[in-house]
Amino acid sequence: MEKLLEVNNLSISFTQYVQGLVRHDLKVISDLSLDIGESEIVAVLGSSGSGKSLLAHTILGILPYNAHVTGEVKYKGQVLNQEMKEKIRGREICLIPQSVNFLDPLMKVSQQAVGECKDDNERKEKQNRQREVFSKYGLDESVDDLYPFELSGGMARKVLLSTALLNDPDLLIADEPTPGLDAKSVEETIQDIRKLKDQGKGVLLITHEIDVALKTADRIAIFYSGYVIEINKVENFLNSENLLHPYTKALVDALPKNGFKLTEGVQPLEEVPGCPYYENCPIRSDKCNQSKPELIEHDGAMIRCFNFDKAISEVDVSEELVNDFASEVDVSEEVIEEEAKDEGAVEAEEELNDEGANDGA
Repeated sequence: MEKLLEVNNLSISFTQYVQGLVRHDLKVISDLSLDIGESEIVAVLGSSGSGKSLLAHTILGILPYNAHVTGEVKYKGQVLNQEMKEKIRGREICLIPQSVNFLDPLMKVSQQAVGECKDDNERKEKQNRQREVFSKYGLDESVDDLYPFELSGGMARKVLLSTALLNDPDLLIADEPTPGLDAKSVEETIQDIRKLKDQGKGVLLITHEIDVALKTADRIAIFYSGYVIEINKVENFLNSENLLHPYTKALVDALPKNGFKLTEGVQPLEEVPGCPYYENCPIRSDKCNQSKPELIEHDGAMIRCFNFDKAISEVDVSEELVNDFASEVDVSEEVIEEEAKDEGAVEAEEELNDEGANDGA
């Protein structure tokens, strides 16, 4: 599978001025690396403020002027500069934005969806395609002539989704595409994203809804305080014991089906010298507070943790104890069965002796 998108060692900071005079660089994303192959959906999962949307804006080249970016973004093997990002944006790479404020308040909905056209033939073709996609999401012809402020929140999200799918992109970046949609539209959105995969496209799904990620993605990247701390196959998220990072395990254990096992603590707002999860980590060591772990490969997954093997060994030891206990139970049951047989044989022999004595009498 060829890589469609590669993000290598990406860091983003913003210049701020404290009290008007003191310059301060606020680091929001640090040393971020991930990739998306053709016919693959990668979900980026994390809480609000963890830097998920900034990743999308970096790929598209729409960060504000005070942003400082290091690292590289490759698309189809080629490093993207600002000029190239602007050239392929909205064509080969399309965005479903998180905010409905991306809609131009002074343009009618259909005009925004169709966009610029070379000639009347292209315009007519796009209009037909636009009406087809809009109808699929329950947007009738009356919506075409409306302005964004006349739309409900759910309708505005359907317009953003439909507009992104109009251009048949090779890479779709879906930034929180499902909030505000009814259950039927959520399922249709998931199915449409899956269809893009079947067509050989790549999808970067940015969401805080773990259920949507589990239903849609092939792999899930976990964001925490601007870092990717784990990238793992979606099937491993069905059981926290298959995961590597303690935060990822806690995230899955907090699902309703797992009994809402919540953890205390919050993500640090400022950059810390060590692991950002140190204060809340159950397997932390002194090293974790002094330096940051690198993102490394382990058994087909990516993990950023010094002590993840400790959690794995604890699970292995627990399983070994369970197996030993089960073996002891099996042995005990065998002993009990043998003793029961022996007792039964003794009782039967005594009964026969009693019967013989009675007959002799």
